[in-house]
Amino acid sequence: MLFIGATNAQTTTDSVKAAVNSLFTAMKQSDSTALMQSFAPGAVLQTIVKDKQGIVSVRTEAISKFASSISQLPKDAADERITFDVVKIDGDLAIAWTPYNFYFQQQLLHCGVNSFQLVRLTEGWKIQYIIDTRRKNGCQ
Repeated sequence: MLFIGATNAQTTTDSVKAAVNSLFTAMKQSDSTALMQSFAPGAVLQTIVKDKQGIVSVRTEAISKFASSISQLPKDAADERITFDVVKIDGDLAIAWTPYNFYFQQQLLHCGVNSFQLVRLTEGWKIQYIIDTRRKNGCQ
């Protein structure tokens, strides 16, 4: 009985990972339609930024604007390589913490961490919220 529960949890974890991976596949393929399908209605995309004086703020970008910019890129230009550090699930809510390296046209541009909040809707896991960090030094 305990083994069955662990198997189900693994399957759910895999489905959360698949939902996150679908975003990065869409980015790499410059597919704005698939990218938009990765997100829940009303999803939020934010980045923590630091200005030249070192003052931290949060920049919000519309998902539609992000998708449009990705669709303008050649295929394989945007390649974000992630690892899953943490995935936690409670019912229809999941989080994923994914350190990443972002390559643009095969050159390492920056790295950081993505923090995802996902919700399980009728059509499956969808990204509700992403906030990330970005830095140019300390990348692997």
